[in-house]
Amino acid sequence: MIQELSSTEFRPVENEPDATRVRFRHRYRTGTTSAAQRSQRAEWADAAKGVCIILVVLWHVVVKDYLQFDWHVPVPVPGLWGTLGEQFLPLRMPLFFTISGVFAANAAQRPWRVVARSRIAGFLYLYAVWLLIHTAILAAAPELPTDRATSPLGLLEQLTITPSNLWYLYALALYFTIAKATRRVPRVLVLVPAAVLSAVAAAGLLDTPGNRAGLYQNLIFFLAGLYLRPQIHRWAATATRRRLVLTSVAYLLALAAMAVAGAQQWFGVWPAVSVVAVIFGITAAARLARWATLSNPLARLGRITLPIYVIHMPVLALLHRLLVVPVSGLGRPAQGLIVLGYPVLLTGLVIALSLGIHRGLLAVRARWLFALPGSRRVEAAG
Repeated sequence: MIQELSSTEFRPVENEPDATRVRFRHRYRTGTTSAAQRSQRAEWADAAKGVCIILVVLWHVVVKDYLQFDWHVPVPVPGLWGTLGEQFLPLRMPLFFTISGVFAANAAQRPWRVVARSRIAGFLYLYAVWLLIHTAILAAAPELPTDRATSPLGLLEQLTITPSNLWYLYALALYFTIAKATRRVPRVLVLVPAAVLSAVAAAGLLDTPGNRAGLYQNLIFFLAGLYLRPQIHRWAATATRRRLVLTSVAYLLALAAMAVAGAQQWFGVWPAVSVVAVIFGITAAARLARWATLSNPLARLGRITLPIYVIHMPVLALLHRLLVVPVSGLGRPAQGLIVLGYPVLLTGLVIALSLGIHRGLLAVRARWLFALPGSRRVEAAG
């Protein structure tokens, strides 16, 4: 019988940028994590985060760059990439927030003064700093189809009520506030309203300009990860091949049924499909963790999602400005050679450049871009 692991065994380590604590100087000088430190984390969860951040970048590459080109190829490959990306929408951010909640469980129990500075203020600081950076750089690539502030009033709106593409950071600050404020409230009285909010937003019954939809829809998954951490770890620890097959089939059937019925905006359908997707994602990540050759690189990537998340959009914007005209101007034979693999190649390039830029910024002591100044550590449940 597999015993339930204690909370200590799953306590996030201190030197990883998306764990409960991060010490940037140590983590990025070494580029590795010791075996003892790795044992404190669930490897499957880091691998899942690695997959999620790849899917985030891939989706942005597809919809903001790839599908904006003028393709002359005779087969509908670009459309197929767009359709494929849509199938991961119920999985990508719900799974990301579920794991964030799992990693945040210990931090949410700390005193208000600790949570307020290390989590709430820390995430809001990162959001504000990178929003200003994004706003400045995206102004140089106006053809990239993405949310951006084009006026002081628009910037103020993104800072306060309508988060930008960096809404994940904004959401974490808000979610920690809610989790901390309701820690003594019966869980059902927190989870049920969060589930209803998710269903209402997904059904289009609530005004959701900008990225408010994601903000409303994913609170339930963060709270589920926070409250159900022991059950989630137990589910992952007992994942079998049979369960992987069953959950993958369930996810595919849910996607197919939703698409055939056109039920994406039926009340409760999208959150329900996302729940199925998260269950599949946890199972798949747990099985993947058994293959060290593949899971280890993904887990390493999953421990450094913060710099990828905040840097990749400006990198993509500049690359799009450089590539849109020449790629659109290529003849049919040349486009035929790159149309299938372009999203994969550019996703890899964007991630590599983001990590390279991050290392460069740390080398010139710009750690203030990745941590709230005045403290040795910054909390980040990424």
